[in-house]
Amino acid sequence: QVQLVESGGGLVQAGGSLRLTCAASGSFFSVNAMGWYRQDPGKERELVAVVTSGGSTNYADSVKGRFTISREYAKNTVDLEMNSLLFEDTAVYYCNADIRPTTWGGVVIYWGQGTQVTVSS
Repeated sequence: QVQLVESGGGLVQAGGSLRLTCAASGSFFSVNAMGWYRQDPGKERELVAVVTSGGSTNYADSVKGRFTISREYAKNTVDLEMNSLLFEDTAVYYCNADIRPTTWGGVVIYWGQGTQVTVSS
C-alpha cells in the first residue's frame, strides 16, 4: 500500500521559515511528479509547488522567490523550504505524488494526510 507521510508543519512568526518533508512509502514501480498543495478552510486546494521526475519545477506566483521545492529521487522524498513566511501562507499543506504502482498499470494520484502551517502576524 502506498502512503505519503508528511512532517515539518507548525507555528512560526511572520518572516520566519519552515521546512516540510514528504516521503513516499510502500511498494510501487515509479514516482513521477511530486508536489505540495495547500488549502484554507472554505477555499479550494491550490498548487504551491511541483517537481517532475525530470527535475522541472513550477511554483505558484504567490510563493516564487520565497519557497523552494527539492527532491531526493533515491529516497522518494520531496521537501518544501519556506522562507519569509506571510500570514497568508497559513493553511493545511498536502503532499501530492503521481505514482505508478505497477509496471502494467497507470499512474495513480496520492495525497498525504496534510500538515498545518500557521504563520502568526
